[in-house]
Amino acid sequence: MIWCATTSTSSTWRPGPPTAHTDIKRLREGCLGGQFWSVYVPSNQPGSEAVTQTLEQIDAVHQLIGRWPETFGLARTADEVESVFASGRIASLLGAEGGQSIDSSLATLRMLYVLGVRYMTLTHNDNNPWADSATDEPVHDGLSRFGVEVVREMNRIGMLVDLSHVSADTMRAALAASESPVIFSHSSARAVCDSPRNAPDDVLETLRDKNGVIMSTFVPGFVSPACAEWRKNAQEAARDAGVVPTDVASFQKFAEQWAKRHPEPVATLDDVVAHFVHIRDVAGIDHLGVGGDYDGVTVLPEGMGDVSSYPKVFAALADLGWSDDDLAKVAGGNVLRVLRDAEAVARDLQTTRGPSVATIDELDS
Repeated sequence: MIWCATTSTSSTWRPGPPTAHTDIKRLREGCLGGQFWSVYVPSNQPGSEAVTQTLEQIDAVHQLIGRWPETFGLARTADEVESVFASGRIASLLGAEGGQSIDSSLATLRMLYVLGVRYMTLTHNDNNPWADSATDEPVHDGLSRFGVEVVREMNRIGMLVDLSHVSADTMRAALAASESPVIFSHSSARAVCDSPRNAPDDVLETLRDKNGVIMSTFVPGFVSPACAEWRKNAQEAARDAGVVPTDVASFQKFAEQWAKRHPEPVATLDDVVAHFVHIRDVAGIDHLGVGGDYDGVTVLPEGMGDVSSYPKVFAALADLGWSDDDLAKVAGGNVLRVLRDAEAVARDLQTTRGPSVATIDELDS
């Protein structure tokens, strides 16, 4: 089984151009046994609009599973993942990509959990009122007091804390605050490629010590130093042109035009594999997974253009001498362990504390 994160529901399952990276045929070719579907909405949406749009994305995943029940099965626990996989279907969990989806409401967080959301990325490309993003100017020194309470409540209900997209200080603050193992749903190693979206080595070491997992991604700007430098230059040019780089749609449109005059370098499978090797060296084989980010980007490494490409990564790792046990851990075993650990921590915490009624006004005023 290959268990991966993330594929965006918004670009994959709505009518649109025939450029999506995901469909059922290619999922089968890619040997997908488990999938986090990202119920992403833009991080610059007003809070109430972000909540409504997130609910629409959650509905899209439920409709997807209901429309193709022979292919997909909703999974809310590690045991359900294994049960769906044993039935020959693709275990489907939901991940909310960005804390904007809860509008600073712990009750909304709990309702997302009820609807099947099993991880939440603390930020997306912009800061939110309680956490700093990797791609925005810091204002909270990582997490505010309410941000810490969000992490604590996620631990209590059993929702995985996802540290992709957050600043390095937010990573450190969340790791310190969390009573459960955390994940990175789609990030790589900053020592290999100096992107703010990647995890520094000290964070990887803490992740290891707290038994979490980082799902290494395929995004060219996060895996290739040349692509990262190109992206940095494109973002500076966008700012000069009055385009906000964290506005995904606007920046992508600008970057497509900018690339005509400044061709983007091409990332390779070797760039991707280098991060898997480094993360294993620093964090260990028990703390590594796969986070492709298909349908979350417009450009991918050469020869890795859709979800059928996952086996290429495992073949390359096998060629380096990684054992079958190693590959099984990376393919899904490590993520299932972290999910089970989060479920166990939640059961324990629910015997000692009830739902948090804290508000951002109370904690951060």
